[in-house]
Amino acid sequence: MFRKISIFILVAFISLFSACKKKSKTVQDNIPYQTVNLTLYPNDPLNFKIQVVGGWMYVNGGINGIIVYRKTATNSPTDFVAIERTSTSLPDDPYAKVKVQSDNFTLKDTISGSKWQIIDGALISGPATQSLRQYSAVFDGVNTLTIRN
Repeated sequence: MFRKISIFILVAFISLFSACKKKSKTVQDNIPYQTVNLTLYPNDPLNFKIQVVGGWMYVNGGINGIIVYRKTATNSPTDFVAIERTSTSLPDDPYAKVKVQSDNFTLKDTISGSKWQIIDGALISGPATQSLRQYSAVFDGVNTLTIRN
């Protein structure tokens, strides 16, 4: 009897662990993976554009560059957002870079016409069907902004 229970418990554990496989790291958009590890200093005079709420700037990195946008000024880790400039509508076209529009809220791929929000890269309209890639942007609350994926 003990042997039957032991075999049953063993089979149950094997079934449980085989069902709990680790999920593979997947890319949620159609843009190729590119390692990003940048450090910016928002208080540096050269970065004056991101010293105020609503300020943004282009920085080198990612595939076609990154847009850094300041959402708040609470000196918290979530003050900034970093968004890939590669269009999810035309990811293989290097000329389909996303640009900030004059309203400082809308991002637009001038080739496909797709539009996204600057605060999180969410799709507004256009032939694109996916949001823009967002990178981790962590502010230490004092002077250092780290952008990674």
